[in-house]
Amino acid sequence: MQRSPVPIRRDWRQRVEALGFEFHTLDGPYWVEDACFRFDQVEIDRLESAGNELHAMCLDAVADIVRTGDYARLGLGPIAATLAERAWRAGEQALYGRMDLAYDGTAPPKLLEYNADTPTALFEAAVVQWYWLEDTRAGLDQFNLLHEALVRRWPALIPEGSCVHFAGSLEAVEDRVTTDYLRDTCTQAGFATTLLDMSDIGWKDGQFVDLDDHGIRALFKLYPWEWMVEEPFARHLPDLALRIVEPAWKQLLSNKSLLPLLWERHRGHPNLLAASHDPRDIEGRVVAKPRFGREGEGVRVSDPDRGMHFAEPGMVYQAHAPLYRSEAGYGLVGLWVVGDEAVGLGMREDANPVTGNASRFVPHCFG
Repeated sequence: MQRSPVPIRRDWRQRVEALGFEFHTLDGPYWVEDACFRFDQVEIDRLESAGNELHAMCLDAVADIVRTGDYARLGLGPIAATLAERAWRAGEQALYGRMDLAYDGTAPPKLLEYNADTPTALFEAAVVQWYWLEDTRAGLDQFNLLHEALVRRWPALIPEGSCVHFAGSLEAVEDRVTTDYLRDTCTQAGFATTLLDMSDIGWKDGQFVDLDDHGIRALFKLYPWEWMVEEPFARHLPDLALRIVEPAWKQLLSNKSLLPLLWERHRGHPNLLAASHDPRDIEGRVVAKPRFGREGEGVRVSDPDRGMHFAEPGMVYQAHAPLYRSEAGYGLVGLWVVGDEAVGLGMREDANPVTGNASRFVPHCFG
């Protein structure tokens, strides 16, 4: 694994914008055109294998939570728990997720968290970096089966002949591009689709409706479940025959309280870090994370000398794992799962050790 400089495509802005990649530059550069992360085949195999094993471990944990009904440990209220349990027992299938891993090319990759509900950076990983590879890295490959896997996955989620409504916070460009890209994969799978903002979903005659008063029977929402269950309409959700992607049991995976549970079940596993709801259970540097935090919000790394000496409500504590370090900053591996298989890789990079919303996206290749 190495971060390497590469030549810049002279017309790269026009090329990525032609793909629909509108946010290649935010407050500063978001897409990195002058460098890439290069892996070898052994490293790609190692990451893929770790992702598949971790995903299976996560599903086993969900099954046990549903069996025991221990939802309070994850901070889920009655509506959230009811929805999660119903979706799991009904066998509702999942579309996709992104595991964030600490990996330096030498030590085993370590799970930092599982963005299993509303992961973004998908379009960049599935489409933009693939065209970059074709333009610039002749003879090399990329761990990127994302697009084909997404198209194949939709028939397992949605009844044949359904119209799927795609909703998100469309004023946010990254959310809009992600939602529209997933809509495109669903259309390619043969489904009729409609795009609307979350705020445009209405309630009429005992059902959710779109702006044309058409009933919503299948919904993809790029909107976190923990927000959904706090909305005024949440009281209706348990009574509706509504297929929602991602399914409500994904709340159990995107919740960082999953990390202590995994550690208890698989203590010492090479792809896990020690985790607890009490920082005193962890030796050395500790990272504190809000249970429902997103995009690095609220994440704190302990001072090596002072540490964290007491538990805070709603926080999860995890042993610190250093990220790949280069002169450009800290590199984070995003391992993409579609269905139950690891199918792709997206690299993020930041000047700070905590990856945030504006962290840069760096393409990758191997071979």
